[in-house]
Amino acid sequence: MSQWYLDNFTITTNKNYIDRNMVYKFLSEDSYWAKGIPRETVEKSIDLSMVCYGIYDGDINSEHYEQVGFARVVSDLATLAYVCDVFVLSQYRGKGLSKWLMEVMTSHLDSQGVRVMMLATKDAHSLYEKIGFKSVENPEIFMYRANEKKS
Repeated sequence: MSQWYLDNFTITTNKNYIDRNMVYKFLSEDSYWAKGIPRETVEKSIDLSMVCYGIYDGDINSEHYEQVGFARVVSDLATLAYVCDVFVLSQYRGKGLSKWLMEVMTSHLDSQGVRVMMLATKDAHSLYEKIGFKSVENPEIFMYRANEKKS
């Protein structure tokens, strides 16, 4: 498990610090991509994702810290990493935390030897472009399948 620090903020990959109630509330109520998602699905996604990153206001080694952001990675840590559920709580936006989270995440995954990182976004293209993400060059070769019966 790794930790990074910036001013009064901490990022860690230690899942034991994740405020699952906060993550569930944000995803199910505030996100556009997972609104209404069942609690069990969020729990399973955290448990089975290779790496999760939590951003905390304060030092997680002290008694006073609060989770303010999150991201998770579905990956084999070799060939592909799918970055998802990236968010910073609205009251903490504008402080550069999203950019810092993405810089930490991409550097960490690069150091693991991940060859390709992917993500999907409706509204944060400029953030991800600053970190080196590009639009798919040949979108016609990509496909997906959604299970319409599951959330």
